[in-house]
Formats: sequence, C-alpha cells, structure tokens
Amino acid sequence: MTADELTGRARSHVIDLGALGCVLHRDVVQPFLDLRDAARAADHDLVAVSSFRDFGRQRSIWNGKFRGERPVLDRQGRPLDLRDWPAADRINAILCWSAIPGASRHHWGSDIDVIDRSALASGATVELVPAAYLGDGPHAALNTWLSENMAGFGFFRPYVSERAGVSPEPWHLSYAPISVPALRQMTPAVLLEAWRASDIDGVEWLIDNVDMLHARYVEDIDTVDFDNRR
Repeated sequence: MTADELTGRARSHVIDLGALGCVLHRDVVQPFLDLRDAARAADHDLVAVSSFRDFGRQRSIWNGKFRGERPVLDRQGRPLDLRDWPAADRINAILCWSAIPGASRHHWGSDIDVIDRSALASGATVELVPAAYLGDGPHAALNTWLSENMAGFGFFRPYVSERAGVSPEPWHLSYAPISVPALRQMTPAVLLEAWRASDIDGVEWLIDNVDMLHARYVEDIDTVDFDNRR
C-alpha cells in the first residue's frame, strides 16, 4: 500500500460493499463473504459494524475524545473525564480503546469489528465491550465459533492479550494476508508525515513520542501461526 492508503488518507485500495454496510480492502472482500457464509451455516449472522475508517473520521473521533466531547473509558470500562488532564495522560487514556489518526488498522481495509446480529434483542444497542463476547454475552457463541474457524479464512484477532498498549478486543478481526505486510510498512516515519500535515489534538506530544507510540500501539499485537492452525 501507499503511505496515503496506510494512513487512511486515500481510498484507492478499498471497495464499498453497499448493502452489507462495510468498506473493505479489495482483497478482503471475498474472504469476508466466505467467512460470513460459513458463520451463517453455523446459525450466526456475522456482520461488520466497523470496517474501513478514513483519516478524517479517525481524527474526528480522536479530537472529540481529547476535548471531552466523546466518552472515554478506562481499561475496566468506566467513564473518565479528561478535560483537566495533561496531554500525555489524555493520550494514554484514549489509546486504550482508540487509535491515533493515521495509526488505525482500520485505515487498511483489512480489519473489521464484528457482531452476531441474530443474537441481539430487538432494539438493543450494539456494545463493543468484552463482556458481550464472553460468558452469557450475546456474541459469546460467535466468539467461540470464530476462535475455532476464522484462521481457515485468513483472519486473526490482533488484540487478545492484556498488554501495555491496546486493550483486548474480541470483536476485532484482521485479514492477515493484507494486514501483516501493512504492519511492516507502517513505520514511525510514515506516521510522522501524516501527523505533521494534519490538525490532530495533542500532535506535538505525539510527534515527540512517535517511537514509543509506534512500538506500544502499532507493533505490539497478538499474532497467529496460520501454518499450525489449518
């Protein structure tokens, strides 16, 4: 991918699936459709509630959280009020659940957030929280099915373990044939170029700490050995 595609500033690599309500990298479309079909055969209505997200959208989310206009949760899912916090503390709190503009895996079109639509009660709000995918949560059965089957379609979860960076996200799937090489391309230099050209709240601190942020929030993910999973 080009630097603009990697950082969500171009859409030349993605396709809008229209009726399915998601936008994916052109090479992820068929694997996602195959995954959906297999899930449907197992009585799960797997749908993407978030897919490709461009730089502008990610910046809007980021700036809204930085300014206290959007909710920010701690690692236990409790709301935080960041308005009087120093920039560094705000940024680290936001990064538990949200990516910096330019650094989101959703820019690549390879990553999707999924639910089991058939498991939701009528009128229920979609909640992307770990509890919804565990125990008696509405998406727990889909979560189990994905753990057993998604690797066969090329998908894995990049955020499984509790780590210093991004919190566990059982809803977040990534298509390895696209996201693995994209991650290698996503260097600190690529991020710096995107940040310097854009109006991102806290950007001075981001630029000063790019190497740490890249190591903790971009590179540090869970991986899967697909050769041993098939």
